[in-house]
Amino acid sequence: MAESVGLLRKAKIMDADRMERAIVRMAHEIAESERDLSELALIGIRTRGVPLAERLARTIEKNEGIRPATGSLDITLYRDDLSTIAAQPLLRKTELNFDIKPRVVVLCDDVLYTGRTIRAALDGLIDYGRAKAIRLAVLIDRGHRELPIEANFVGKRVPTSSREFIKVMLQEIDGADETWIMERG
Repeated sequence: MAESVGLLRKAKIMDADRMERAIVRMAHEIAESERDLSELALIGIRTRGVPLAERLARTIEKNEGIRPATGSLDITLYRDDLSTIAAQPLLRKTELNFDIKPRVVVLCDDVLYTGRTIRAALDGLIDYGRAKAIRLAVLIDRGHRELPIEANFVGKRVPTSSREFIKVMLQEIDGADETWIMERG
């Protein structure tokens, strides 16, 4: 079935239930890794990292009784491929309504691939101060790293070929919770 120009859905790798289980597990792992949850902040990389950060924060609050600070980070101007993505790239708002300096920050994103998005996020985050530590949580790790970046918390590892893509759909943005392997047709 055609998804967009030249891309076909190859395999569904997560439905809503599997996605929820992965997020709950990741939230437990994040909470267990930090001694003081009051110093924890979850920052979502726009676009799909933002609802992931919110879901993780809600789950931590439900399980631990304390809600970590949450925010969003727009990395558009920090990308190393900015000139290739659009003549006038769309800038979105970064929202960090707290000081990151005393906190352990968990950057949240939907898919970890080459590592370049995370490198841009680190550059952007550092402009807001020096966090106590920075960790990385991703829903899907698909491999193929170009930079020495690894996630601390992973929902699912999915080996892919260079012809394949991962499409994460989240209810807050896409109206459904599911993840697909897509292939060039």
